[in-house]
Amino acid sequence: MVLRYFLLLFLVSMLLLGWLFWPFISVLVLSYLLTRLFRPIYQFINRRLPDFFASLATCTLVVLLVFIPLVFFVMALAQEAQGLYDWGRGAGATLGARLREFQTSPLFVHLQETAALLGYSLQPEDIGQALAGMARELGLFLYNQASNWAANLMMFVLGFFLTIVTIFFLLMEHDRLLNYIFRLSPLPDNQERQLFAKFDEITGAVLIGNGICAVIQGILGGLIFWMFNLGPPVLWGAILAVLAFLPIVGIGLVMVPATIFLLIKGNLAGAVLLVILYGMITVLIESALKPKLVGDRAKMHILLVFLSIIGGLNAFGFLGIIYGPLIVTAFLTLAEIYLTSYDRYVKKSVPR
Repeated sequence: MVLRYFLLLFLVSMLLLGWLFWPFISVLVLSYLLTRLFRPIYQFINRRLPDFFASLATCTLVVLLVFIPLVFFVMALAQEAQGLYDWGRGAGATLGARLREFQTSPLFVHLQETAALLGYSLQPEDIGQALAGMARELGLFLYNQASNWAANLMMFVLGFFLTIVTIFFLLMEHDRLLNYIFRLSPLPDNQERQLFAKFDEITGAVLIGNGICAVIQGILGGLIFWMFNLGPPVLWGAILAVLAFLPIVGIGLVMVPATIFLLIKGNLAGAVLLVILYGMITVLIESALKPKLVGDRAKMHILLVFLSIIGGLNAFGFLGIIYGPLIVTAFLTLAEIYLTSYDRYVKKSVPR
């Protein structure tokens, strides 16, 4: 009776603790992930400096490498997204006029014939209005996301401060915290360490492997858009960086329409060069660099990776790129533990 009463109180206290910390869940998760990412640097500095100064130096490095570039990036993104929205509001007629110049070409005639067979009327004005509407909606969405962050300056400063403070203490207390969690958990020690090891593997794969490759593809894509004058480079570089996390399709979701757009403008040489550059990026990064950085750490089916990232973005926003794979990894790891350790006991207890 006493044990049940204690467990009830303990459960209530855990729920209240979760409710108390829930507003800071993104800060806590991001702080832990950055701690795991920068911990090797902390350990290297800690060989020469005490814990306090090693953690302080590592946090300074986090600010210089992560937060300061992120602030400038968000400011530039908000400005370019506003420009894209303004352009989309009045670009329908302009695009329609450009497409009318292209409508006598064999490619456009073939597209019109194909659309007619499907029961649709393909007119330059309709395409121009559709493209302008997409640009307007995309610009408005990205501007709202970036401007909301920039407008809530106090929340950004608070989140930034909490993240740095959390990282500062996690770097010094990481091992002690994990041991405390292991002691609280009723699971065997090997299963707990297996679960955290899987988290570390997927974190390394997402943040280090996919993250570095996504940043490179975003930068290269932004330079390509600037070189071909296809639109605001920071904006499209950010979109390409996010799409680079998606397996199978990746940056092709933007590069292929961009190539078609150059063909519509009559820039055949530019379209061919863009295809060549897209192929080089795909071969060098997706086929060569990413496998070396990720390796065998992300042992997850490609379809699960795709769905976890899409679902994470839909449920949690940008950080869903990290949350989605972590949630799927937690399920797969617990399912593996169940099949190896508990499945036979459950089957024995079920009446035939």
